[in-house]
Amino acid sequence: MLDLGVISKTFFHRIFSVAVAIALGLGFAQSAAAQTLTGIVTNKTNDRPAAGDDVVLLKLAQGMQELARTKSDSHGRFTLKVPADEAGSLHLVRVTHDRANYFSPVPAGTTTVNVEVYTAAAELDGVSISEDVLQIQTTPDGGSLRVVEHYLVRNDSQPAKTLFSDHPFEIYLPAGATVDGSSAKAPGGMGVEQPLVPMGDPNHFAIIFPIRPGETEFNVWYRIPYKDSFTFQPRPTMPAEALGIMMPRSMNFKAGPGADFTSVSEQVGGKAQAFLARNVKPSQPLGFTVSGKGELPRDSVAQNSGQAGPAGSASTADPDPNADTRPGGGLGTPLDKDAERDPWTKYRWWILGALALAFAAAAGLMLRAPGPAGGAAPLQPASPAGASVALQVLRDEMFAVETDRLEGRLTQAEYAELKAAYDIVLRRALARNGPRTADETTVEGLAE
Repeated sequence: MLDLGVISKTFFHRIFSVAVAIALGLGFAQSAAAQTLTGIVTNKTNDRPAAGDDVVLLKLAQGMQELARTKSDSHGRFTLKVPADEAGSLHLVRVTHDRANYFSPVPAGTTTVNVEVYTAAAELDGVSISEDVLQIQTTPDGGSLRVVEHYLVRNDSQPAKTLFSDHPFEIYLPAGATVDGSSAKAPGGMGVEQPLVPMGDPNHFAIIFPIRPGETEFNVWYRIPYKDSFTFQPRPTMPAEALGIMMPRSMNFKAGPGADFTSVSEQVGGKAQAFLARNVKPSQPLGFTVSGKGELPRDSVAQNSGQAGPAGSASTADPDPNADTRPGGGLGTPLDKDAERDPWTKYRWWILGALALAFAAAAGLMLRAPGPAGGAAPLQPASPAGASVALQVLRDEMFAVETDRLEGRLTQAEYAELKAAYDIVLRRALARNGPRTADETTVEGLAE
């Protein structure tokens, strides 16, 4: 029997969203998807068709296996043949334009997918760091510092272009740092593992990942040998709107000469403390020293990292692997909870999550409006338009679950547990709407 007590809040949010979608009258016969996928590639820099781009259909398994390949024609159009045994599966379409890759999900049953690309340039005005946040704590034995560094890079170029070269984003790590993992996430995209490339001089690295219009997230996990204290000398490679430090309250923070940090610890609460420097320039003093020992509460790490830790990591020093890492995660719960201090105001993504949950709850209440004799009204099939919207909700959620598993943000046990929870909700809903085949009454049937 499913133990609901061990399912995380993220799991409940997902299950509840899918339950609402089902109540709106989803159709589940997606296994008979068409064998041809068509679409158009548009260059949003000039709003013209993108001709001659490589278009590849990828299978979301075993390292994103290539299934079909073509090129966009003079009108930006493309056609891909989906292998017969792949019909009904989840896929990705990858388009390469000016050496930069752009991805679009292809849920089961989809026959058309359009992809937007941008002209790429090696140098761009309007690119800056929105936030650079370091989460610092010691290992349980106190012999190392474990650091999660989260960057949010904003591209406001006009006209909109992608920043891409052999070193589009450069970072400096502290001396002696050992990298445990790194990732990148495009605007509206999925987090992917992205290695650091040495730049030649000590502690200097590049992340070769296109910085598209909007906000791109980068995350780096590293360890530093530690004994009593350590001095950081941050070196941002471009202007940063905010440089933040989060650490346990049991540790000590001391700003270096000329460094202008403000304590915002009262906004964090619990066992964590935080410090903030605003409108940072690459040349200004930013040094600080930490001392003492301590570990961050796991909830604080999960809520403020914006990304899960390296796949397979189970240390409390890493972000919660169950944390919500969907696009727009940012800092999670903002340091300025009262929205009094910019730039933290714009990171209040949790409001969007709360609104989505409230919307789902309202839908559930409406669906259970009193029926005859005060009883709950029976669920009725939705209109075709409503079913279409609900179907998209389910598709997006299933895609998110599958990609979370493939990228290591869900363990196999967590994935199986979430899938089982979905299965219970699906079976209960389908029991009210007539029999279905075995494939249609399981999450596997929907996803595959």
